[in-house]
Amino acid sequence: MTIPATFASATPRFGLPLLFSGQAQKEFFVNEAHVLLDALVHARVHGTADIPPSDPVEGEAWLVQPSGQGDWSGNAQSIAVFTAGGWRFIPPQPGMRVFDSVSGRQLHFDDSWKFAADPGLPTGGTTVDLEARAAIGQLVAALRDLGLFARTPG
Repeated sequence: MTIPATFASATPRFGLPLLFSGQAQKEFFVNEAHVLLDALVHARVHGTADIPPSDPVEGEAWLVQPSGQGDWSGNAQSIAVFTAGGWRFIPPQPGMRVFDSVSGRQLHFDDSWKFAADPGLPTGGTTVDLEARAAIGQLVAALRDLGLFARTPG
């Protein structure tokens, strides 16, 4: 399990290291900040899991389930990013969004990771308005294309 470095001076939300005048080994601090930014800017995860994949590729990220095990133990709901140095864990912040490439939808963090449920399409009823149903269907399809709903219903 990778133990994250702690920095005397860091940004408040994500702990990006800050440089100070006369600092030695600036490369380490700058490189660490770049690794974290690479994971956070337009964040994408490859789904959720409770155990690390057996053969991770550098740069891939996952959301750690509350039942995280092994190297992921104690990092529930964090974004686990595999880097050359091992696993890095980024604790989620309120309002944070990531794209789940497995489900094809956006997730939003607000005490836990949440996603918009697919509303389904209207069926039945005593009065059927085909044009309204078609418009609703197009709206739901557009929201799927934007990643707000899963690509396929269900």
